[in-house]
Amino acid sequence: MDAFMKQSEYLRYDATALADLIRRGEVSSREVCEAAVERASSVNASLNAICLPRFSEALAQEFPEQGTFAGVPLLLKDLAQEQAGQPCTYGSHGFQNNIAPRDSEFVHRAREGGLVFLGRTATPEFGLKAITESELWGPTLNPWDTSLTPGGSSGGSGAATAAGIVPMAGANDGGGSIRIPAAYNGLFGLKPSRGRISSGPLMGENWTGASSDHVVTRTVRDSAAMLDVLSGPAPGDPFVIPAPAEPYANLMQKAPGRLKIGMFTASPYDTDVAPECVAGVEETARILESLGHTVEYARPEFDGMAMARCYLGLYFGEVSAMIAKARKEQGASDRDFELDTRLLGMLGETLPLSDYVLLRQQWNEFARALGAFFTDYDLYLSPTTGQMPARIGELETPAHLKIAAKIMLALKAGKTVHRSGQADQMALESLARTPFTQLANLTGTPAMSVPVHWTTEGLPVGVQFGAAHGGEGVLLQLAAQLEAASPWQGHYQRLDAAFPGQGL
Repeated sequence: MDAFMKQSEYLRYDATALADLIRRGEVSSREVCEAAVERASSVNASLNAICLPRFSEALAQEFPEQGTFAGVPLLLKDLAQEQAGQPCTYGSHGFQNNIAPRDSEFVHRAREGGLVFLGRTATPEFGLKAITESELWGPTLNPWDTSLTPGGSSGGSGAATAAGIVPMAGANDGGGSIRIPAAYNGLFGLKPSRGRISSGPLMGENWTGASSDHVVTRTVRDSAAMLDVLSGPAPGDPFVIPAPAEPYANLMQKAPGRLKIGMFTASPYDTDVAPECVAGVEETARILESLGHTVEYARPEFDGMAMARCYLGLYFGEVSAMIAKARKEQGASDRDFELDTRLLGMLGETLPLSDYVLLRQQWNEFARALGAFFTDYDLYLSPTTGQMPARIGELETPAHLKIAAKIMLALKAGKTVHRSGQADQMALESLARTPFTQLANLTGTPAMSVPVHWTTEGLPVGVQFGAAHGGEGVLLQLAAQLEAASPWQGHYQRLDAAFPGQGL
């Protein structure tokens, strides 16, 4: 093997740099992919990040040489991001035999961009949790500390990228699933605006518009260039949003100007926020002020508990629909779904349709509140997560609650749960660790997690910025500014050297 392709050399380059080396003929795509496979072979056994490896197919894949990332390896998330002729399991036994009939728009555009598909990354069942621990694939571990979760639902992609298997990996975000793994794995993660990246052709809008596809990356420029590859409408999309004035890869290199940023650290749901997460925001605020920006305490005014109810209502509806789809198309039965998933599905089936529609209509209230906030501020700054990563297995449903869930399912007690108000408690329990990310999903606005802060123990802590709809450009500009002012790439060198092994 060429000396360049030693793991230590492969790990030095982001996707943009690898593509440039391939384009200039200094290394071949096959050599780069072989290095990625070698890295995967040395670290994936410790992490369980890749659930469906396709290494031999990747080494044989043809790609357009004019693509932005021609010859660079990419991992796809095993949730949507369908690849024709390949499995897409959604992390569920109910879809373990599901073969995609055609490429999703994400995969189609990534293919046109020259990317080579190395396989698929693990996700919790249906992407429902902020941890990546499914019964189908088992738990995925955090490379910074393998006793901890890498977050979810793009936890496999986050762990694989942080560990250097690939410089970036496919992800999607319906409630924080790009930003949470980015925060827990020390990566950059941008959730685009609703409609920026097409959900087609199998969907018009994923999660009725709450979810967006993109990637998690080690560098801001990779995310910007990938947004150029992926963005833009496809035939049949429900709407088109304005394109940027110039490519994001160019736009991010320009200074954002002096920004006025509203900062808050209190949970919208009045749940506890870890001191490390607060410290990350405060440190970032100091850096922002040193860069000439104005930062002051301010937050959008909306009913947090109402947002939690709306978000859980979305869960109920989507899960019941996914279960019904698996039964119809895959012949799935109850035993093919995890207990928590079955309970959510029952609550979806018993939620009155009028209540579901009213909850969906209420998203408008949060969009208007955020719109009012952006008349005074350019961006908001908050923690990405409310808590540091949970330990593997820590969030497993306790035995007594499993018994209660089984009884509720046996009695078909969904209507009783809705009437009793227990759903409110479920909303708080499910969102307490990650209370800051759902606002961007329900409003369709862009938001990003930036790895500015690190604990004394060496764990990454993400901070979140949000912008008005269509504001990806200013987010990328600010992220590039922070990346230059407080570089995080040096942390990866410690992590790169930790494998094979059990993290730091």
